[in-house]
Amino acid sequence: MTPPASALAPAAAGAVPKIDVTGMNFFYGTNQVLHEISLKILPHQVTALIGPSGCGKSTFLRSLNRMNDIIPGARVEGAVRIDGENIYAPSVDVVNLRRRVGMVFQKSNPFPKSIFENVAYGLRINRMATSREGLRGRVEASLKSAALWDEVRDRLHTSALALSGGQQQRLCIARALAIEPEILLMDEPASALDPIATQRIEELIYQLKSRYTIVIVTHNMQQAARVSDYTAFFWLGKLVECDRTNKIFTAPSEKLTEDYVTGRFG
Repeated sequence: MTPPASALAPAAAGAVPKIDVTGMNFFYGTNQVLHEISLKILPHQVTALIGPSGCGKSTFLRSLNRMNDIIPGARVEGAVRIDGENIYAPSVDVVNLRRRVGMVFQKSNPFPKSIFENVAYGLRINRMATSREGLRGRVEASLKSAALWDEVRDRLHTSALALSGGQQQRLCIARALAIEPEILLMDEPASALDPIATQRIEELIYQLKSRYTIVIVTHNMQQAARVSDYTAFFWLGKLVECDRTNKIFTAPSEKLTEDYVTGRFG
């Protein structure tokens, strides 16, 4: 199924996209997993990627900061532009790209270090703090941005592994925010969390969009409806439809989208 062109570019008239994907095909060896994806993602908005398991959502998300480069045989055709620059051009510094485009994974992955050192890690390797005082200030600011500071301020030098699951995920968000990215990619960041921790993550996403462009993969339809401004529906490696979230869930243009969001399959 080839989606209509009108479904591929939900940007408001005159809006300049932060991320502009055109004609993307993605391959693992000879296996093509994404087909002709074209999608504009607006700045300071939350865009949710939904669809059944195995439809290409996470592969697409990881292509936005070239995380797939580490997989042997992975290959991309087409263009992914951030602020007008094709991130797959040979001249692109991938380390700098990943500094600009942060990533939070499905399973929280704190380092076996203290809470402080988890957040300070990226600051140290990127030489973003010139003094101990500056480092402490940036760590505190990042923990505050991730709505975690008040819970950990008195135990910064204890192991991050002693935190609850929800706190560990917010710590990973703080670690991503510490190096001041422009874009935050989130791959099912709350799927392993209890309802209360999930609510904290969702509230945090809503707060962060004023400073970051956020793209989130989620299997939770209600979560997509709660946190996102735009929703893109993927099916069998194709982008079926992308539009404002309220339209996707109340009056989608494609019958396939309607069948998915109403639970007829998936």
